Amino acid sequence: MGNLGKLALAATLALGLAACADRDPPAPSNVQVQQPVTPDYKIGPLDTIQIFVWQSPEFTVTVPVRPDGRISTPLIEDLEATGRTPTQLARDIEEKLKVYVQDPLVTVIVSGFAGPFDQQVRVVGEALQPRAIPYRANMTMLDVMIEVGGLTEFASGNRAVLARGQTGNQTTFNVRLDDLLRDGDIRANVPVLPGDVVIIPQSWF
Repeated sequence: MGNLGKLALAATLALGLAACADRDPPAPSNVQVQQPVTPDYKIGPLDTIQIFVWQSPEFTVTVPVRPDGRISTPLIEDLEATGRTPTQLARDIEEKLKVYVQDPLVTVIVSGFAGPFDQQVRVVGEALQPRAIPYRANMTMLDVMIEVGGLTEFASGNRAVLARGQTGNQTTFNVRLDDLLRDGDIRANVPVLPGDVVIIPQSWF
């Protein structure tokens, strides 16, 4: 299933939970305790990576990670990249290049970030640019809304829902996006976590 399909599926499943959301999100202090420790970035589909091979410029390239999670480089047709750290991928490439290069030294740098799906925050519904956003440490709802360009004129921001957890076992919370974006109520600027889905419904009138 493509990224757009997965986003649409997330929207459909999450919208079914929207009517049940009747709680405010956890206080910031509680969210910070629950936040997973992610010291090493894991490469995801649609990332862009730069591969530098010391003293071998013919193998130094910038490539996208394909939707299937693999990359292709000179002399290496298919190599799994998704779920690997840049350092791990560099070691994998070195092993493949040993057939052609003596003692290859490889560095991998991620220059375009999408991230694995469980490290994204997805926004569906009445945002100006609904999409999946790579999670950043200490990200808040305001950061998310800036990334998607804010609300459409048809959005019912104070009826928005944040869905957290695995599909089928999600917890939903009310989020007050109108209060945050239109009234400047900073109390509505709640933290978000990797894997969160923000659902913004359309106004009833």
